[in-house]
Amino acid sequence: MSLLDMIGPVMIGPSSSHTAGACRLGLVAHFLLGETPASAHIGLHASFAKTGRGHGTHLALIAGILGYAPHDPRLARAFGEAEAAGLKFEFEDVDLGDVHPNTAHIVLRGKTQEVTVQGSSTGGGVILVTQVQGLGVNFSGASPTLVVRYADAVGMIARVTNVIAAAGVNIATLTCTRAARGGQALLAIELDAPLSPEAVAFLGSWQDVNWVRMLPKLMDG
Repeated sequence: MSLLDMIGPVMIGPSSSHTAGACRLGLVAHFLLGETPASAHIGLHASFAKTGRGHGTHLALIAGILGYAPHDPRLARAFGEAEAAGLKFEFEDVDLGDVHPNTAHIVLRGKTQEVTVQGSSTGGGVILVTQVQGLGVNFSGASPTLVVRYADAVGMIARVTNVIAAAGVNIATLTCTRAARGGQALLAIELDAPLSPEAVAFLGSWQDVNWVRMLPKLMDG
């Protein structure tokens, strides 16, 4: 048992699940987009939909999308911050099927990029990201996470992991999903340390790669 398990995360708001976890889900979308967000459509499932407003879920998701951490005092005024930043947003109650009751589906758009993220807040501010761009993933944000979207090609996983090994960084977990053979694929790798901007740029220069994102560690401790 960790200190986080006993006292919960450092946060603004009344609920670690509905506030801290929701904010971290927004942060995942923020970092995956890779540019200033312009609009967001957020689907709220089950408990998030039923009790979210009373627990600050809506504010927390927008705060995360703006790039604010769960303990940032601006979280409480996230709607006003969004208006000032030119971020348009809308919420919708949705049924996402057999998933955790605290689940959100986020479609985030910027000037040139669009990303879809689905994830759950599982308690204590802990999250699990289960979909990116409609493809299955499995990462928590507890470690720096490399996400690579690319056209499915032989040897791509080996090439990416060779770059990671050359950087002297260890892999904690790895998930890879593809839409179809030769179609779009998504690689999510949780690391012991982030890759350098130079290594990330090198991966992004490859012909088959659509984009690369290096997400920072999002959990406390």
